[in-house]
Amino acid sequence: MRSPRPPEGHQVPVRGLAGMGATVFVQPLDLVKNRMQLSGQGTKAREYKTSFHALFSILRNEGVRGIYTGLSAGLLRQATYTTTRLGIYTILFEKMTSSDGRPPNFFLKALIGMTAGAIGAFVGTPAEVALIRMTADGRLPVDQRRGYKNVFNALFRITKEEGVTTLWRGCIPTMARAVVVNAAQLASYSQSKQALLDSGYFRDDILCHFCASMISGLVTTAASMPVDIVKTRIQNMKMIDGKPEYKNGLEVLVRVVGKEGFFSLWKGFTPYYARLGPHTVLTFIFLEQMNRLYKTYVLDV
Repeated sequence: MRSPRPPEGHQVPVRGLAGMGATVFVQPLDLVKNRMQLSGQGTKAREYKTSFHALFSILRNEGVRGIYTGLSAGLLRQATYTTTRLGIYTILFEKMTSSDGRPPNFFLKALIGMTAGAIGAFVGTPAEVALIRMTADGRLPVDQRRGYKNVFNALFRITKEEGVTTLWRGCIPTMARAVVVNAAQLASYSQSKQALLDSGYFRDDILCHFCASMISGLVTTAASMPVDIVKTRIQNMKMIDGKPEYKNGLEVLVRVVGKEGFFSLWKGFTPYYARLGPHTVLTFIFLEQMNRLYKTYVLDV
């Protein structure tokens, strides 16, 4: 007999908390990815040779605490983006389920996932802006650093110094990335899992799911990184003589390809991919533990 699970409505905040727990472990990878995407702007010179070079440089110059810079923003991003995305997904999924209990087909699920991802990304953009700026700070000269103390200090100062609309700077590429990620994950995971099962070497178990997730992560990373670097550059940009560094996302793409090379669109590929897999696995581990605690202290009381 299966253990009772929290009601679907209660699962939303539980999954948000699970995502926050996973973020604690993968935050250094997010930091390295952001630093690599912001390095060498306008030039083909490489500030970091590899992801490990970036990580060791940060550790050497900023210490162990330095690799966890922006953790509070990462946690708030999970609390806002993940909770909203799952909440919208749950509502739409229930609306699209037929009266006889038949769930939506694959294409409807994909549409629901992309819609929920875009709305979640919009809600989570302020935390995303704070995260990008906080993780970028350590690479700047001391006199140019923003020096945010935590995510709430960042949000307050951005609103006060640059206006409330700056909190949603880069929301279009942020939402576009969420749509691409959700679409790529759904399609590639389904295809990868089926291919593994058809090979005859796998059964429909946790090993198959893990391998399919890692293949899906590879495809998703490759598809979403050009949009991600646009988001990162726009959210970190400063005003120069009263004008923004970039007018729009297209200008970011053109300038990156023209001045840094085509493959610079995939700067930070390794930490991005390395973050995607463990974050998913850790999220599910935390989710199962939280479901168990919920059953013990709520359902069984």
